[in-house]
Amino acid sequence: MRIAYLDCFAGISGDMFLGALIDAGVDPNVLHDAVAALNLGATLRIETVDRSGISSTKVHVMEGTRLAETTQYEHGHTHQHHPRTQHQHKAGHPHTHDEHQHAHGRSLSVIRNLIQSASLDAPVKQTAIRAFELLGASEAKIHNVPVEQIHFHEVGAVDAIVDIVAASAGIHALHVQQWFASPLNVGGGMVDCAHGRFPVPAPATADLLKGIPTYSATVQMELVTPTGAALLRALDCTFGQQPLMRVERIGYGAGSRNPKNFPNVLRLSIGDSASVPETPGAPSFALYAEGGIDGTETVTILETALDDLNPQILAYVTESALALGACDVMCTAVQMKKGRLGTLLTILTDSAHAAALERLLLRETSTLGIRIHHEHRSCLDRTHVPVATPYGEVRIKVGSLRGEELNAQPEFEDCCAAAATHNVPIKQVLQAATAAYLNGKAQ
Repeated sequence: MRIAYLDCFAGISGDMFLGALIDAGVDPNVLHDAVAALNLGATLRIETVDRSGISSTKVHVMEGTRLAETTQYEHGHTHQHHPRTQHQHKAGHPHTHDEHQHAHGRSLSVIRNLIQSASLDAPVKQTAIRAFELLGASEAKIHNVPVEQIHFHEVGAVDAIVDIVAASAGIHALHVQQWFASPLNVGGGMVDCAHGRFPVPAPATADLLKGIPTYSATVQMELVTPTGAALLRALDCTFGQQPLMRVERIGYGAGSRNPKNFPNVLRLSIGDSASVPETPGAPSFALYAEGGIDGTETVTILETALDDLNPQILAYVTESALALGACDVMCTAVQMKKGRLGTLLTILTDSAHAAALERLLLRETSTLGIRIHHEHRSCLDRTHVPVATPYGEVRIKVGSLRGEELNAQPEFEDCCAAAATHNVPIKQVLQAATAAYLNGKAQ
């Protein structure tokens, strides 16, 4: 399985992510084309820089003839008519606005429409919009206003839109199946926000980082920006130590600042997942990795225990979860606090559908929280073989391992339909389908 690992020992920002993607081998034209598709008059300038002795790639967003990020400190006053975003730009100066800039603060709907109308692949649009939705949700929570009342000034500026959209294009160009990341070094000190001085991380960034392992070390400066945090969230990263992997490519993306004796870079490692090494006395993993289940994949598991939900709603949620792309949904009877009988609702899904299913549980059930974790599962290759029975054609689901058949089972829905049509017991159809399949193999 193709995986990637982000080493965030110096935090993460949008431009650092872009640099790491290019340094790890993404064709720069992928990013250039994504930026051009936005029709914002922006371009990218790419250069190789030194960060504490580490050769890395720095990406600059150019708006017209100048760096988009330099507009952040050209004006010396602030004002506000709508709740606005709070983060500081890459150079670490307060972002202030004149009347012209303020008029161009973009709402979430404006940014969403801008991305939707661009000539980009659907997965790229989905990731970019998801990142901005996460940003908007954090800002709305901080300001206690509906999300559409938030006007993105800093993160709605050209450079931030370009960072997120170009990064989304680069992410999908890698064809990585699962993303992993280290705990995030958020830096330290204070940061000037639109509403005064706050400790690092700034409020919007802090909200985005909830539930993600973070720490503060080495330098007194802001290391994680909202764009960087939102991209990690949109990727549904698994956080922790680097997983077992065979690394093929490594890229370093540079931040704007270059503090002494601290390499301000984001390291991206790309490769394939590796098998678990043998432990003396333990069952041989080689039986599966080499013998060989090839279909090992990472799945996301969402769980919540409910003791106050109408069972009719629970049934609706399980069906909705399957319609939204869940691989499986399970309900287990449990006894909860105060002797209450409850239901443990477990959803199995892939990373692409996890966010939508998380929102489903939070919106449709009475839960106040969801447990989310990632597991590895091994899957057989699955095919369908049609067989003729006295009750019509029935599909047989066959599970095989490198061509060796291990399981075969009639499709239950096919058997239900045949039993209803011919008014016979369903077990009779199941037996007939199984016999037809076995007889076909014996011939």
